[in-house]
Amino acid sequence: MTEFDLSRPQNYWFNEIAKIPHPSRHEKKLSDFIVEFAKERGLNYKQDEVFNVIVEKPASKGYENAAPLILQAHIDMVPAKVEGSTHDFENDPLQLYVDEEGWLHAKDTTLGGDDGHGVAYMLSILDDDELPHPALQCFFTTMEEIGLLGSMELKSEDVHADRMINLDGGGETSTGISAAGGCNVFIHKDIVWQDSDKETYSLDISGLSGGHSGGQIHLEKGNAIVIAARVIEEAIAKGMDFELVSFTGGEKDNAIPRLANIVFNSACDFEMIKTFFAESEKNIKTELEFSDPQVCVTVTKADKAGKAIAGGRDIVDYAYLMPNGFQHRSMVIEGLTLTSLNLGVAITNDKEIYFDTLIRSAMDHATDDLKDRMHLLADKLGLRYELTGRYSGWNYEPKSEMREKLRKVVRDFGNELQEFAGHGGNECGVFKALNPKLDIITFGPKGSGIHTPDEKLDLDSFERSYQMLKQLVAMCD
Repeated sequence: MTEFDLSRPQNYWFNEIAKIPHPSRHEKKLSDFIVEFAKERGLNYKQDEVFNVIVEKPASKGYENAAPLILQAHIDMVPAKVEGSTHDFENDPLQLYVDEEGWLHAKDTTLGGDDGHGVAYMLSILDDDELPHPALQCFFTTMEEIGLLGSMELKSEDVHADRMINLDGGGETSTGISAAGGCNVFIHKDIVWQDSDKETYSLDISGLSGGHSGGQIHLEKGNAIVIAARVIEEAIAKGMDFELVSFTGGEKDNAIPRLANIVFNSACDFEMIKTFFAESEKNIKTELEFSDPQVCVTVTKADKAGKAIAGGRDIVDYAYLMPNGFQHRSMVIEGLTLTSLNLGVAITNDKEIYFDTLIRSAMDHATDDLKDRMHLLADKLGLRYELTGRYSGWNYEPKSEMREKLRKVVRDFGNELQEFAGHGGNECGVFKALNPKLDIITFGPKGSGIHTPDEKLDLDSFERSYQMLKQLVAMCD
């Protein structure tokens, strides 16, 4: 193993961060550490009730008239470890080591480079009294990894600048130019049971490949929950009577569901039901020939339920009629999905059936359109609508002075700046909503294995990126 050189400021502060447990929802110790850091240096700070910290540093000599600049990173990390590890993320420090190729790891766990590298950069810059810089606002945010929850508690009056460097980026020579905002929509159906003496059957949808609803929604993959509803609706249209017993499927709101199950009662002949479902399966296989050719529709006899959910068809109607999947693409950025939604989870419990749908869009008004359509449909069907976790998108802007400054820095270090836009969300959209004038770029070093125990950080890139960041800050005169 190679020594971790703590004489380099960003390495020193990363090492200090690693000593303090900081998984999502457990950031108080690290937040308090940053507050003490600010106090010791006589810097103004603000710590809020969710442990976000804002530290302000006055402009250096000669930069008094320069526009202020925001640096931003989140202080929580994803706690993942190898099977058999006894590491306690709420109490144990990370065990850092450097491999022979110069990459930094944590033994048997995630490293927290996402976003420890950004936190270390900000502490290094705040601690540097020789670096020329405009007035700085450094935002250390919490609970980013579980839904941007910390940054969504910030207020517009907290933001004192019109330009910002988000340090949750990666790749050293690349910068983000857009990100999706979004929200979760929950649709609820309270369960009221009614007696039924009809036979009970189980419909299963399987064989689908699934995928991330941010990065793969444009591939038109099959959604098992939506397909299950469609199969039932097509059979009803052909004469099958139907009573719902349960509807389940999917695992996460951000994953395209691979599996779904509907348990139902019907007086229809079983052979006829199988014929109806086989016809639907044949058509769906044709439609999904190039995205999900292994889709499978299976129906089996089940133990007689003896009961059914009153008005249960309303929830199936909703899954069939609601908008879902890819909606709009960018006409400016090739291959970028602008707007989508994913019916990711269907759950039946003792009290209710509910659906969880994640809407994503870089344009807030497009998110509003989809949620409003879903609300209207729920009202028409007598279902309960709930909106949670709303956060704003960051739409592409063709002109960006900060992006051009970064382009020059990257060229000075011998490379060309690469621009990327994704359909996932990040804190840039939250900050953009707080101040629509913000000129935002993202930046960070090379890393890999993010969110897994294989996470590692390229220390040569960590050093180069820090030098690039200092040059970029000094250019903001």
